[in-house]
Amino acid sequence: MMDRAALRLILLAVFLISATSDPVTKKQDVDIYSFYINSTVTSRYATTVITSRVANTLNESQEIQFEVKIPKNAFISKFRMTIEGKTYDGVVKGKEEAQKQYNQAVSRGQSAGLVKSVGRTLEDFKTSVTVAALSKVTFELTYEELLKRRLGKYELLINAQPMQPVADFKMDVHIQEKPGISFLEVKGDLSTGDLTNAIKTTRADKDAWVTFYPTQDQQTKCKSCGENGLNGDLLITYDVERRSPKGEVVLSNGYFVHYFAPSDVPRIPKNVVFIIDRSGSMHGRKIDQTRVALLRILTDLDEDDHFGLITFDSEVSLWKRELLKATETNLENAKSFVKEIKDRGATDINAAVLAGVDMISRHPREGTASILILLTDGDPTSGETSIEKIMANVKEAIGTKFPLYCLGFGYDVNFDFLTKMSLENGGVARRIYEDSDADLQLQGFYDEVAVPLLTDIQLKYPGGTKLTKTSFSLYFNGSEIVVSGQITDNSVESFTTEVIAVSKDSNVTYQDTIMTKDPSDVPPEDEDFMQRLWAYLTVKQLLERQVLLTGQEKEDEKKEALKLSLKYQFVTPLTSMVVTKPQEGEVEVADKPKEGEAPSRRGMYPQVSTQSRYTALAYGGGGAVDDGTLQRYYSTPRGGRYRPTIKHSTSSRVHDNVFLLDVVGQSKPLCFEVPVPHKLRLLQDSASEFSMNGESMTGQSGFRIIAFHYKKTKHHLTINTTSITYHDGQNHVEFLWDQGLTQHTSEDVSLILRSNEIVVTMGNIRVIILLHKEKGTMFLWPAVQQQPKDVTFTGILGEAGISYEEIPGSQTPTLKLKDQEVKTSWVMVKDYRLASAHVVGCWLVPFQAVVQRELSDFTVTQL
Repeated sequence: MMDRAALRLILLAVFLISATSDPVTKKQDVDIYSFYINSTVTSRYATTVITSRVANTLNESQEIQFEVKIPKNAFISKFRMTIEGKTYDGVVKGKEEAQKQYNQAVSRGQSAGLVKSVGRTLEDFKTSVTVAALSKVTFELTYEELLKRRLGKYELLINAQPMQPVADFKMDVHIQEKPGISFLEVKGDLSTGDLTNAIKTTRADKDAWVTFYPTQDQQTKCKSCGENGLNGDLLITYDVERRSPKGEVVLSNGYFVHYFAPSDVPRIPKNVVFIIDRSGSMHGRKIDQTRVALLRILTDLDEDDHFGLITFDSEVSLWKRELLKATETNLENAKSFVKEIKDRGATDINAAVLAGVDMISRHPREGTASILILLTDGDPTSGETSIEKIMANVKEAIGTKFPLYCLGFGYDVNFDFLTKMSLENGGVARRIYEDSDADLQLQGFYDEVAVPLLTDIQLKYPGGTKLTKTSFSLYFNGSEIVVSGQITDNSVESFTTEVIAVSKDSNVTYQDTIMTKDPSDVPPEDEDFMQRLWAYLTVKQLLERQVLLTGQEKEDEKKEALKLSLKYQFVTPLTSMVVTKPQEGEVEVADKPKEGEAPSRRGMYPQVSTQSRYTALAYGGGGAVDDGTLQRYYSTPRGGRYRPTIKHSTSSRVHDNVFLLDVVGQSKPLCFEVPVPHKLRLLQDSASEFSMNGESMTGQSGFRIIAFHYKKTKHHLTINTTSITYHDGQNHVEFLWDQGLTQHTSEDVSLILRSNEIVVTMGNIRVIILLHKEKGTMFLWPAVQQQPKDVTFTGILGEAGISYEEIPGSQTPTLKLKDQEVKTSWVMVKDYRLASAHVVGCWLVPFQAVVQRELSDFTVTQL
């Protein structure tokens, strides 16, 4: 009888993704043969599934670890291990119930656990399991988060550090936004060097796909990579089209979300007072970086802004007793004052903040927004030192007139105190990490609050109930207000929103009515994402309010947060995840540390390190080719690549046998048809003696056979709709499409067979062949995954980096393509380069206009 093992996770708040699989000690004894990260972002709500398949290659059992870094802002919603065909699922329970189970195990003398520390953006999830000789384990973790808009963009950060090069490594990101995607950029360490060629971005109007499929060789060749493989991050930034200042409302299955981010109003001049800690603990780099940041911030002030500077230790010093206009002369004088700030003395936070409040209150100005910014690195040690008394004094003095933002510098500061004092006064607290970029962190925070556009924002939803927060004191340019709730009556035909706010010169009102019966743009797989988004945001806000409430109200909201956490299986500060594991009586516990807590250890627990953007997706578990020996072929139930389909409503005919071309500088792709069946040269590189040919099908999309040749025909690969055969000059290997996950390597040729796709790598060229089925007929479709910059391809798919211009004013749509004017038409096509074959729009142009040759130049007599 197996005992249950408790794995208790508590997570908190950014919009990044990170994944690490950490095999113990000797990497030749542990083979991570597959590592997938799949992130789906639907209307800013991101669901990420990390799946790692690991084999024990020893003739004896050993412990195998699984470690992934997750965003602080995320909630884990699923964890699963699959070992020898048995699945062990995590179950989220209330913290007290999970603690009882843990205590029972401890009373039997069995204790092992996990302790976390925390850094800037990520927290570690780490567990391990004993795996039998020549056996395998599949780990799967799902977490969810709502991406937050800052400085005009959303960010998705993916950090990968598998600790060894992985033969079957892939990262898939699908972003789906109803209003359309205005821009998308991919940066980070993992986009440097040879890895640039492993990243592929595909865009349609409302969708974007980013794939990252590096070869094992490429995984050792980036700025921060080495013999242990990938070690760095991929940063995906994007924003959406904002055609209406009323915002974007998405309705689904009785729930709604309203994204409000107008930019059509003038900026409001601000009154800002900076309260700077100059106590002795700020000595050295801290005070130097503070001076540098303040000098930059002063330069960024607009002339109609007013500002003040206060420094404090045990005494409070005012640069000027009143707010001054940000004229060139005043700014130069202020900069001279900043350059002379020296560290000394104790810390009188109470007197300093009250002086800042008094400075703003004595000089009220109509049509402005006032902001108080406190920077400190320690506890109050002078004057009033009672935290409760300080908070009461500040709250009474501000009286909801303007927000207080608190910046805590380093780990010594009482961040709980700063957080509560900020929230009580309409602001937020932000930790500034002691690092070489601390001055940039300070300036980055200021940039977020530099341009106020609206004050006193109230959002109303007559047909809504169980609403998240609807009242906001300030709205800053580049940010976003998000409100979610339930629709009171699902039978109504329309849903109304109203926003009332104060702008620079007047009161403004935004009203909108949305038809609820319009066809939904939400794909079937994600129909309940809206309900989960509402639950996520509700739980986040209930937990945030806990520091402000007391008595019965605090207890009631805590119960509601716990109820929702359990219903939606979120791991939050109120819940724990209990995981059954094969080991007899093993119990693990991981408590979420407080934000900014320095690394610590407890008892005999092994440490779990932590470093400084829906429904859980169905993802295949792992299995084995079970013949008593471990082979280089691994199987898994058919799951393959997950991409939700999109419902498109269009009156246009959907064209099938069309090739899509990615273009430079445009979000709308080009496409061309190959209308009649041919044996075609699809891709060729004479320098590496690589070629890919295909035989298209009669009256049907796609190809019946695709053949590869490499290195003077030494390597031959033939793919049809039932099997794959490969010759390397000496050996012959054959695979079947339905045999599951399979890997084969020969010299610099790699084949990875997944469900309905095979990844072919020959040298530095990588192509994916997808198996599609439509109307009962199977066919193949090629997708060029990597096209190295130093390789010049020819063939039907050889065109890359094409650019065009739309010529306005033409009666018939016309493009300027390769210095020629080309008549075109906008058509809907299926993108067979993706497993889901999404329908997307493209500019259909003649084949000859793209390649500037005749189709006959690309025909071959033999494949």
